Amino acid sequence: MPEMPELLAAGLMLLVLFIGGWLSFKMRFPDVIIYLLIGIVVSSWLADSHLLYFAGEIGIVLLFFMLGMEFPVRQLIRVATKVFRAGILDIVLSFGVTTGIALLFELGWLEALIIGGVVYATSSSITAKMLENSKRMASPESEFILGLLIFEDLFAPVLVAVLVSMTVGSGVTVGTLGWTFVQIIILVAGAVLLGILIFRKLRSFVDRYMDEDFFLLFVFGIALTYGGIALYLNLSEVLGAFLAGIILAEVKRSDVLEGLVVRFRDLLLPMFFVYFGTTIEVGEGVPMIPMLLVLLAWSLAAKIIVGFAGGKLYGLSSKVALRAGLSLTQRGEFSIIIAALATGTLRTFSSIFILLSALIGVYLFQKAPEIATGIYGKKRSKKTA
Repeated sequence: MPEMPELLAAGLMLLVLFIGGWLSFKMRFPDVIIYLLIGIVVSSWLADSHLLYFAGEIGIVLLFFMLGMEFPVRQLIRVATKVFRAGILDIVLSFGVTTGIALLFELGWLEALIIGGVVYATSSSITAKMLENSKRMASPESEFILGLLIFEDLFAPVLVAVLVSMTVGSGVTVGTLGWTFVQIIILVAGAVLLGILIFRKLRSFVDRYMDEDFFLLFVFGIALTYGGIALYLNLSEVLGAFLAGIILAEVKRSDVLEGLVVRFRDLLLPMFFVYFGTTIEVGEGVPMIPMLLVLLAWSLAAKIIVGFAGGKLYGLSSKVALRAGLSLTQRGEFSIIIAALATGTLRTFSSIFILLSALIGVYLFQKAPEIATGIYGKKRSKKTA
């Protein structure tokens, strides 16, 4: 039989995703999980599909580009300052303690550090999508959650760079770590300067041309270029896309600009979750079950502690802080990137952990308001609830 044309494959995939989205809507079940499961089912046909990967990458870039447009520079600085202590606590518990647990199960140092990296970062994409779908983006904890995700997106590239250098045998030096930090600082500072010095002065330009067809090319060009610059620097395109959104946020026309992007994001973002699913390897059974159970339990507890204690430090009420902690337990794209550094049973273990964590995390996210209300009651704090 002749090879299936990519155009036909793309059309069939969109129809399959439509059916998945429709079922999700009818069953009131998170579409993120449906798309992940579709990816697992079709992985034998679409594994290593460049077309699927690239479409999904643009979708995730557009998601974080839109999120960035919600954070002008002044607001971002305020959030980053307030979330710093919670971010450090997150590193200690989710990465440091997890690495120690893996060592107790007699893994080597490199394997333990990889497991620590897999467990560390909350899935930015799943969390952001769930915040939007559940209409909790305007809730008091959403700013804290997004701030913590930004902190993780700044730390995770450094962690990936360290682990990559260890796995290729080149070692970790002060110079390589220092250069990674310099690249992050350059990327962030560049976004801030572009936003303040140039894009604040482009409001009249945007007002004049934003209704024209060609203006969409300018908006997409900014998002993809800055995300691409981040990749060129061996950082995360998610971080670059978020910073691109911050740049355009200085124009003060976020509502209109988001309206230009949202349909394209909705078309391409499911591709990311499908690709995510194709990378999860479940065909070889479940290795190291005792460690899997322990790490699943600890990963949930660590994020709940970080959300609760960090949320309190951030200024949230106990009820809202608990809601935040219960909404942070799902792992995702950075975990997949780090899991790809593992081999053999360790990669299978990491893939199964990520899938289970995503499923449990989405469930806890949905139940977070109900659980928090059950513990603290319906009375709300005047300041934050």
